Amino acid sequence: SDNQRLFNNAVIRVQHLHQLAAKMITDFEESLLPEERRQLSKIFPLSFCNSDSIEAPTGKDETQKSSVLKLLHISYRLIESWEYPSRILGNPNQITEKLADLKVGISVLIKGCLDGQPNVDDNESLPLPFEDFYQTLGDGNLRKSFRLLACFKKDMHKVETYLRVANCRRSLDSNCTL
Repeated sequence: SDNQRLFNNAVIRVQHLHQLAAKMITDFEESLLPEERRQLSKIFPLSFCNSDSIEAPTGKDETQKSSVLKLLHISYRLIESWEYPSRILGNPNQITEKLADLKVGISVLIKGCLDGQPNVDDNESLPLPFEDFYQTLGDGNLRKSFRLLACFKKDMHKVETYLRVANCRRSLDSNCTL
């Protein structure tokens, strides 16, 4: 069905973003001097990500128990939270555009899921305080650049997981193992 095609497409897109994030981190780490690398290894996973304020299932059990709609909503918010800061990631990979496309795709999936039901989660899409936090990132600060990339990768991984589970759950395949 159309919906199925859209779902598969969304999964492929976020997978691509996740792989891109992983590659960017590798490239970044390889460009560092040994001393800088040592500094960085102390930072993670201590520092938080901006998206930690978005309520999301933690762990496999909670993800498995979440409804398709909930997983889609959280994915939407995570993707949305990166639309602005992704500009700082540089644009050879057109990440900002890819995120915007994916956001549109997920919102279509949400509508398809609701199918005429009122959208209860509307009040949740309040603007998040992302802009100020990332404003200072353009200053070439090593820790901040690394944190930005690491958080981006972490969030793309979450969205990939949520969309895979949601997709599997929708296809009524009871064996949606993570």
